[in-house]
Amino acid sequence: MTTTDDLADDWGDGPADDSATGSASGTAAEDAPQLYYGSVDEFVREYLRYQYRRRIDGQRRVWAAQWWKYGEAISRLDALWRAWEHHRLDPATGASLWWRDHADHHMPALMDPDGTFHGVKDTNNRDEPLPYTEPPAGLFPDERDTPT
Repeated sequence: MTTTDDLADDWGDGPADDSATGSASGTAAEDAPQLYYGSVDEFVREYLRYQYRRRIDGQRRVWAAQWWKYGEAISRLDALWRAWEHHRLDPATGASLWWRDHADHHMPALMDPDGTFHGVKDTNNRDEPLPYTEPPAGLFPDERDTPT
């Protein structure tokens, strides 16, 4: 689990940043930054659900612990993850841009009681992570393991 102290490091000092700068003699694949999170599920499980510590009551704000059963949720959360992977490499404004342009756009749409998770009754208390249920094995393979 990613702790609050670790989160600041995710924006440029995380373990996957070693290759972010690349080298003049490397190939494009060698110069490409490595993913910090290997899948959208890992991103949701280890990071995003801990960032949104809002009360999920199933009425004013909704969330599905089994978010992976909803196509729109997979698409939006995958977009959030990939944008996060891109913006984490910018230590100056990356975090702010990710929140403003991505998280602040997609999360209210997902949590809208008339939206994607309409009728879902998963709940939590304020200051608890978003509800989460592990997806079926193999649904979200680790992309860091995929050869380029």
